[in-house]
Amino acid sequence: MTDDPVTILLADDHTIVRQGLAKLLEGERGFRVVGEAENGREAVRKAAELEPSVVIMDISMPMLNGIEATRQIKKTCPRTKVIILSMHCHDRYIRELLGLGASGYLLKDATGGDIIKAIQAAVNGDTYLSPSVSRLVVQDYVSTKRKSLREELYGTLSNREREVFQMIAEGRSTREISDILCISPSTVKTHRTKIMEKLKIENISQLIQLAIRIGIVDIEA
Repeated sequence: MTDDPVTILLADDHTIVRQGLAKLLEGERGFRVVGEAENGREAVRKAAELEPSVVIMDISMPMLNGIEATRQIKKTCPRTKVIILSMHCHDRYIRELLGLGASGYLLKDATGGDIIKAIQAAVNGDTYLSPSVSRLVVQDYVSTKRKSLREELYGTLSNREREVFQMIAEGRSTREISDILCISPSTVKTHRTKIMEKLKIENISQLIQLAIRIGIVDIEA
C-alpha cells in the first residue's frame, strides 16, 4: 500500500450498514470514506465522479443491482477495486462477480478485521474471499464450466435495457421509470418491448419470473 489514503465508496441500500462501515473504516489509519450510495445507479455515478480506490458493494439494491453496478464500474473505472459485501452466498453470484473483476466477496457476518484485510488485499492486486465463499469457488472450479443463464439471455441487453428490466421486475410503473431515468414514457415502453423480444418472453409475469430466477431481484427482499 502507498502513503496515499485508500479512498472508499460505500454502496448499500441500508443506512445503518453504511454508517457502521464508515465508522469502522474512518477509524483505520490510511483509509478515507469519500462517498456513499444507496442504490446501484448512484454507486455507478459516484464511482465515475469520485474515482475511489475501492467500492464496497451490496448485491440486492434498488434501481440497479450490485452485479450490474459492478459491471458498469469496472468498465468505466477499471482501476477501482470492487469488494462485494452481501448476505448471499450463491455460486451464481460469486462466479459472475469474480468474472466481472470483483476483488473480494465477503458475507455480512464478516468481522471488521476481515473487511480491512479485504481492502488491503484489493489495493495490492489480490482477491479476498470469506471461507464459505472460498469453498464454493473451489467446488465451481472443479466442476464443468457452463455458460450461465444470465450470460445467455441477459447478456444481449444494453446497459439502459438492464436498468429498465430491473425496475420493471421491481414493480415500478412506466411513469416511475420515466422519471428516474429522465426519459419519456414512450421510450420506456420501447425499451420494454425490445427487452421482451430479446429475452423471448411474452408478458410481465414471465419477465418477473426470469428476473427472480437469474438473481436480478431477490424474492426475499
